[in-house]
Amino acid sequence: QVHLVESGGGSVQAGGSLRLSCAASGYTYYNCMGWFRQAPGKEREGVAMIYAAGDTTNYTDSVKGRFTISQDNAKNTVYLQMNDLKPEDTAMYYCAADLYLSSGYCPLVHEYTYWGQGTQVTVSS
Repeated sequence: QVHLVESGGGSVQAGGSLRLSCAASGYTYYNCMGWFRQAPGKEREGVAMIYAAGDTTNYTDSVKGRFTISQDNAKNTVYLQMNDLKPEDTAMYYCAADLYLSSGYCPLVHEYTYWGQGTQVTVSS
């Protein structure tokens, strides 16, 4: 069992920055961990994922060049640095993890096993 706790959400103006954190506890031998988001009335989408053993990252196109995912394996924590935020980034952001994706690549479309409770990000224009 992997327990995930997100933090760092908030409200910012367009062009601002936020850093989300996701701390894992319990059975922390996950292979992939990262972030999804869901805006009201929209489907959940994968934002950024990172492979724990090799730092391979994967981003959805709309955040490339603006968001950076990183990890501190000693702290079992994954971060999402979000710069140049836009109103369309407004959503609930969820941390997700999986123990069984062992190819070195973490897909953005996948039924991840473990999920956090979410943290709200609101970007005003």
